[in-house]
Amino acid sequence: MDNNMILYMMIGAGALFFIVIIAYMIIMKKQNKAEVKHIQQLREGTKAKTFSMEVIYQKLYIFYLRTPFLRRYLLKIRRRLEIINLDDEYITRTQSSKILTRTLLTLVPIIIAIFALTGGNTLLRVILLIFTVFMVDTFIDGRVDKIDSELLKQQINFFSEIRHAYHEYNMVEEAIYQVAQDDDAPEMSRQAEKIYEILISDDPEGELEKYYDIAPNSYLKEFAGISYLTKEFGDRQVDGGSLYLKNLNNITQELQLELLKRDKLNYVFQSLSVIALVPMLCLEPIKNWAISQFSFTESFYNGKNGMIVQVLILVATFVCYLLTRKLKDNGAVATNIKNTENPWQAKLYKIPFVKKFVDLFIPKKGTKDYRKVRDLLKDSASKQKMEWIYINRICIAVVAFVASLVLFYQFHQVSIHYVYTEPTTDYNIMGQMDEKDAKKAMETTEQDNYFLNKFRGKQDTTLEQIVYEMERSPYYKDATEEEIATAAERVMGKLQTINTEYMQWFEVLLSMVFAVVGYMSPILLLKFQLKMRQMEMENEVMQFQTIIMMLMKIERVNVEIILEWLERYANIFKEPISKCVNNYESGPWEALEAMKEDVSYQELIRIIESLQAAVEKIPIKDAFDELDSERAYYQEKRKESNDRLISRKGMLGKAIGFAPMIILFVGYLIIPLVFIGIITMSESMNAMTAMQ
Repeated sequence: MDNNMILYMMIGAGALFFIVIIAYMIIMKKQNKAEVKHIQQLREGTKAKTFSMEVIYQKLYIFYLRTPFLRRYLLKIRRRLEIINLDDEYITRTQSSKILTRTLLTLVPIIIAIFALTGGNTLLRVILLIFTVFMVDTFIDGRVDKIDSELLKQQINFFSEIRHAYHEYNMVEEAIYQVAQDDDAPEMSRQAEKIYEILISDDPEGELEKYYDIAPNSYLKEFAGISYLTKEFGDRQVDGGSLYLKNLNNITQELQLELLKRDKLNYVFQSLSVIALVPMLCLEPIKNWAISQFSFTESFYNGKNGMIVQVLILVATFVCYLLTRKLKDNGAVATNIKNTENPWQAKLYKIPFVKKFVDLFIPKKGTKDYRKVRDLLKDSASKQKMEWIYINRICIAVVAFVASLVLFYQFHQVSIHYVYTEPTTDYNIMGQMDEKDAKKAMETTEQDNYFLNKFRGKQDTTLEQIVYEMERSPYYKDATEEEIATAAERVMGKLQTINTEYMQWFEVLLSMVFAVVGYMSPILLLKFQLKMRQMEMENEVMQFQTIIMMLMKIERVNVEIILEWLERYANIFKEPISKCVNNYESGPWEALEAMKEDVSYQELIRIIESLQAAVEKIPIKDAFDELDSERAYYQEKRKESNDRLISRKGMLGKAIGFAPMIILFVGYLIIPLVFIGIITMSESMNAMTAMQ
């Protein structure tokens, strides 16, 4: 290569390098423009990661929504979450899908365990799988309650920040707006933004009433209401401090008490629902262990009696599980969720002939029975309608009757099947038979089955007929008369068992009794829920006292406004307060007097009497001056009341939750071992005595 060629190459490389430098400078200049920077920022914000769980949850949400069985649970979760996540569809879908996915991941191992532990017991397997469906509700409620409790914790921090912001701006709406910009608590920020929009709207009072219907908890209702009253009527100094901040402090204290109560209830009930369900999974392992160690129990566990005890344990487990859930759920803050979904009861009731049939069972309006059921629905805070309750009652009664008949028939089939498959021996042994004895016992069983098939269904069969057939059969060709007589008696006993295993009249009667119990079960469940709600009476009245204490020092607040607030937050005493509010215009004193006659709880009667005094005689703040002066006493009383409530629920919950486990070990293991063992030993002793 000559020098000229090298020179040309160097010049070309230099020119190319110069062009690259110029192009780089031009590109960098364009990138520095504001529009390009903005686009890059947007792209960075929307650039998906290699692996994103949120994207997977969004895709799973679409899948669950299209799956018939899972769709019901997905919408149930969504209805509760969309109240917390106001107008945030993305977060609502993500959380709904996440909860349902984790629930399914928890249940899959349980389903695998059911198939592994139930063996060939198809009936037990089906029943356990049905119970697994009910367990889904437990997991879902636990996950949603966790998000609800997280919102309450965010509210405490939010109220603390509101205090500082209010000192700075001295305006309620501005303080709420500034704190709402915090992204650390997205659920609470969305609620705060909604309250801010209400306060600055053209019709804040109307928008506030709408918010009351969708607020996740009563504490946000109180905060929104107090903020509105302060904005409308202004703040004032009371005892050297802001009345608004004092009320905010009262709400915070109520919220802290509620969180402590929830934490204690969760601690007490955290495992009771699972403990109530565990006995179902232990039925087959206990049965297999008992048979392997004590073979004389095989007739019990593989026969009709063992299956009856299994069914009783399953029913007891189901009832205890439902009661445990009702007992725990009653302790949470009631969320006002509208039933936007059209339930299956409503769809069924729209069918003309079904409607006519159901109406035959519903009491006529105005009758005593109608009023009793209606009042029970209201007092127990049930969201069901009268028609839905009676559809449930009829369906449960029909299912109970049919299921009882099927079970009785299955009991007979199990008993017959056991006679045909039980290894036949002339003695009882501890432990398992060896292979030689087991083979001989099954040969004897097959021989007996030959004669059972000949005489099965013939009720008038005699012992002589069986002996006659045995003498002419190849099985007893060389047997002695004594051996034939012994075998004939054994076959006769088996034949009598088989011929008596058919549906009896008393079994049909028992099925009717179970149907009546099933028909009454929805009402009994409502009564249980009512009893649990009555335990909350003291807690609700103390919440009324806090609300009155917040309102009584606000100017232009009267008794009617106080009653409207009490009605808004009432749960147990909602009906008498609503009745009083409706009748207030016709006469305040008379309406309060009628309300006093409708309630029997003494603490609420005292509040009503103070309201009556405030109507005509003295100002509201004077009528309830003891609430303010004895605030510390009422706080301690509230804590003590919560502790007593949790203690009573805990004792009742433990008794109910551990009942299936006790029934399992006592009724399915200890009693059969002891009872059958005593009978077997007695028979063995008699046989030994006879041989001597």
